Amino acid sequence: MTSQTKGLLASGASVLACIFATAATAQTTQQQNDVPQEIIVTGARPIAESESLALRIQRASDSLVTVSAADSVGRLPDQNIAQAASRLPGIAVERDQGQARYISLRGSPNYWTTLSFDGITVVSPEGRDARFDSIPSAIASQIIVSKAVTPDMTGETVAGNVNVVTRSAFDYSGAHFAGKAGYGIAELGDRKQYEASAVASQRFKVGEGELGVLVSGSYFQRGMITDNFETDYERVSQDQRPGNATRFWAAEAENKLYRLTRRNWSASGRVDYKPDDQNTISLRSIYTIFKDDEARDNYRFDLDDRQSDLVSSTTDCARTANPTPTTTGYADVCIGNTPQRGTIYGIDIRQRSTLRAFRQSIFTNSVVGEHDFAPGWHLSWVGNYTESKDDRSVVGEIAWDSPSTRTLRPTVGYDFSDPNRSRLLLFNTIQLSGPTRYSAGTRVVAVDSFTKAPSSLTVLDAIDTTKAYTGRLVLSREARFLGSDAVFKAGFQFDQRTKVADEKQILLNTSAQLASVGIPTNYAAFSLDEPFAGALPMDYTFRYFDEDKMRAVANSARGQYAFTPNTANNYDVRERIYAGYLMGTLRYDWGSILGGVRVERLENRGKAVATLGTTTGLVTAESSQTLAFPSLHINYNVDDTKKLRLSFNSGGARGDYDQLRPNVVINDPNQTISGGNPAVKPERAYGVDGYFEWYLRPQGYLMAGVFYKRVEDVLYRQSRTFGSNALDTNGIDRSAYVFTGITNGGDGRIFGAEAAAQLQLEPWTNALGLPDWMGGFGISANVTLNDSQVTKPALGSAVPARRVRLPGTSDMVYNIGGYYEKYGLSLRVQYQRRSDWLDTIADDLTDAGDTYWAADEEMDISARYAITKRFEVYVDVQNVLDQPGRRYAEPGNLLTATGTPTPTIKSQTIEWERFGRRYAAGVRVNF
Repeated sequence: MTSQTKGLLASGASVLACIFATAATAQTTQQQNDVPQEIIVTGARPIAESESLALRIQRASDSLVTVSAADSVGRLPDQNIAQAASRLPGIAVERDQGQARYISLRGSPNYWTTLSFDGITVVSPEGRDARFDSIPSAIASQIIVSKAVTPDMTGETVAGNVNVVTRSAFDYSGAHFAGKAGYGIAELGDRKQYEASAVASQRFKVGEGELGVLVSGSYFQRGMITDNFETDYERVSQDQRPGNATRFWAAEAENKLYRLTRRNWSASGRVDYKPDDQNTISLRSIYTIFKDDEARDNYRFDLDDRQSDLVSSTTDCARTANPTPTTTGYADVCIGNTPQRGTIYGIDIRQRSTLRAFRQSIFTNSVVGEHDFAPGWHLSWVGNYTESKDDRSVVGEIAWDSPSTRTLRPTVGYDFSDPNRSRLLLFNTIQLSGPTRYSAGTRVVAVDSFTKAPSSLTVLDAIDTTKAYTGRLVLSREARFLGSDAVFKAGFQFDQRTKVADEKQILLNTSAQLASVGIPTNYAAFSLDEPFAGALPMDYTFRYFDEDKMRAVANSARGQYAFTPNTANNYDVRERIYAGYLMGTLRYDWGSILGGVRVERLENRGKAVATLGTTTGLVTAESSQTLAFPSLHINYNVDDTKKLRLSFNSGGARGDYDQLRPNVVINDPNQTISGGNPAVKPERAYGVDGYFEWYLRPQGYLMAGVFYKRVEDVLYRQSRTFGSNALDTNGIDRSAYVFTGITNGGDGRIFGAEAAAQLQLEPWTNALGLPDWMGGFGISANVTLNDSQVTKPALGSAVPARRVRLPGTSDMVYNIGGYYEKYGLSLRVQYQRRSDWLDTIADDLTDAGDTYWAADEEMDISARYAITKRFEVYVDVQNVLDQPGRRYAEPGNLLTATGTPTPTIKSQTIEWERFGRRYAAGVRVNF
């Protein structure tokens, strides 16, 4: 454990002690003043009401869960499930374009978290990485986050499960309607935002039974402008002069300038039929769509274009500025250049104009039955079909490139010394005497004044479709057993998931082809005369490309040319899981014990086109294995308000579908194989959790806990011996070939602690002698501390094995929220911070080492006022702090592993982006 983490743990313990002491004093005071033992909040206090319901669900659970209940989903500007869950203890989110997308539980990798609707695990359109920004929070009645795995959860659940409990007509006493409409603006670029949602339900008498019908829909649209710069670093082989071991040069500097429109639609329906008190049949359907229309102007400055001009030499030099060098200046310390500052002469501009139309959808349909068919016996069954689509299509992308004549290219003065700024000053390039001597001419501000001819047009149709079938049958029996009220369950579940990737493109790359679809040779004729809509300080101006003209040339290409399949990216992967579990829950006066085991039989089959030497053909690969996942959960009631929870659990994260595909390129002469790996094993994890929970009376909650997971067969992408006969053909044994792709290797662990508090002032205002109006104040806070390590296997003899953090893990994540709620007014401020986290693990120093995302801070503010019982207005402010997202390269760990002396190296920014604040206002109605 690092000294920083130890310090954080100590600080967290001190804060927790203070909180507990304060709560204990308040609890004693409350009991002395005979305050009622429970508060029932009804409508006028929606934040308090939702927290109260969430705590009742948590307290009644036989395993470790944290809950967000209906009325709190919407108190903040939390449009999607990731944002709605992000305030809960132990949850951190990863963002894309400033929007919460992935969920990490207690510092674990995001692919350890599974997503389910009403207990049915759903495959995300992207695959194993459950993506939550495509799911609007409007469909949810509750979000139940399970942190400790139980036998009735699928084995791929490692860190936990996010279960979206959908609304039912039986949640309401009769007819119900709720609606919301809002409008907003984005500070950056003055883009607009629109939002609307509605839910309607009714209950009907049908004979002796009752029928409940509920329908809901939502729409959300927001326009965006993004500030961005990126820099790709590399180790330059020709740079051999003293000090080269810790020098990493910018191979490419670029700006990605986005114009975005993102939309979310959802429609859902649910019909529940209760013919009597013992039987329920339910039909449920949810359809969600996430669409991302993206126009991206990408200016890429190819700084290492003439890297070969640099002569390799180990002799030191004066390192003084030389404005007329005999090289381009790239990686040349002898003319005064450094990785942070310098000048490079006559470089290539590789501009890309890209129009994308991403679309992700989930269509899930379930029929569910619940039956009490004999005293103490209960049968439940589920049939589900889910279809997920990930449309990655590109409407059109045009590449524009500088000519080979260096005097027609820019000279670039670069300055990367500020981690929050990329300075690129452009100059004309002047040729001096001799064919290889150049200097900087006059300053140029308009980048598009440099000649850049179109070199290619790409039109891409790419759709990944996943079809999943689930059948589940669970039989349970209530009985007295060992002095307890026991419930025993036996369950069987079958899942079949088939993912088909279908990718094809049109690629035009000759002058005649480009002219035939109407692409001009002058970029100005393809662009708009509009100013930059962002706020990023740039040292050059540019012109946005015209989206309508891009659509026109793309449609022309579709009409004149045929698509060609991208066979290397196409595959058909199917997995079948046969699962059975036994689980028992024993409830005593002192608490409960839940234990059992789940056994899964996994069968994988992958089909894809593979290249074997000079032959291309269809390859089918199969693998199977049987895994057991035991778990045990013990809950002890210290008294009526306090619980101790102890759990032991296990899980196995499987490789993603594209990693299981048998798309391979086999080179028999070189004895190499590259591609997917159908035989990769799941990443196994075994965990233990210990938690203390205190449910304060009449209202409040304190929690503290520790957790530990041991990880085996960690999934990595690396080179190794293939070790399988799955690709043997024509008598050729390929099991000893060198394979590059996903594989298992190494082990590790993650451990940490978390604490949480939810407190309201109102129950103690009289005891403390405070005025009544102060009873509206409340606070919620939580903190999670992590320490993780896994072994990165050695890469040949060049890079030895080393210990690294688990990707996606932050040493510290905390949330602090304060609110005031009284007299129809609700105000809330929520702040979250997560420390730096590892993004990618490098095999070597080619690209400057491991990459990290810098610490992220987010603050949201919401206000609402109930004008009447049925009508309210609201105002939301999102991304108040407007902190940039920064990703950086850190070579220190790898340098140490290879035995290189490591003086202090400043982390090098490789990506920086900012999105601006957002403001929204609207109305809500409730009948």
